[in-house]
Amino acid sequence: MDSSLLDENYWDERYKTKSTGWDIGYASPAIINYAAGSIAKDAAVLIPGCGNTYEAKALLAMGFSQITLLDIAPTLVAKVKREFENNPNIQILCQDFFQHQGQYDYIIEQTFFCALDPSLRPSYVQQMHTLLKPQGILMGLLFKREFAQQGPPFGGDQTEYQHLFKSKFDILHLTNSTNSIPQRQGNELFFELRKKLSTCPA
Repeated sequence: MDSSLLDENYWDERYKTKSTGWDIGYASPAIINYAAGSIAKDAAVLIPGCGNTYEAKALLAMGFSQITLLDIAPTLVAKVKREFENNPNIQILCQDFFQHQGQYDYIIEQTFFCALDPSLRPSYVQQMHTLLKPQGILMGLLFKREFAQQGPPFGGDQTEYQHLFKSKFDILHLTNSTNSIPQRQGNELFFELRKKLSTCPA
């Protein structure tokens, strides 16, 4: 698919027609288990391409207090804003990820990377690096497979991801996910990346 077609109108139409096959209906266990054990409740957390926000709902129930949600689809964002109306612990923005500005301790990746045309992956890495505070963490799940049909979703493999991220991030974990949802078992990698600090040459 032409990457220019994967725009606001494309994704908004998917939500209008409820053509959301990626939506599993609950938060990914791998992400929630990590958050429960590794992320401070007052950390600034961004979830780009947030979709129906199951992860955000779980984080709020756990006591997290600085969550920002980002999605490009107006229909979806309007729905999410109604769900979280008057909740001071969450901010919901209808915005292109690549235009977003902010600083976060953690960014959670859940089926956003795979929705982007692969030509945008270097820009994704750069923008994630920009949005994270020093020593900030990008974590989540990535597909460990290719797809027969034309994307989205778009797949990949561990070697590709290592090459993609290594210039901007320290790769703390990039391993087979041990607690994927049943329908994705064996086809996901859990990853945890720490933003590299810019260094001046000696």
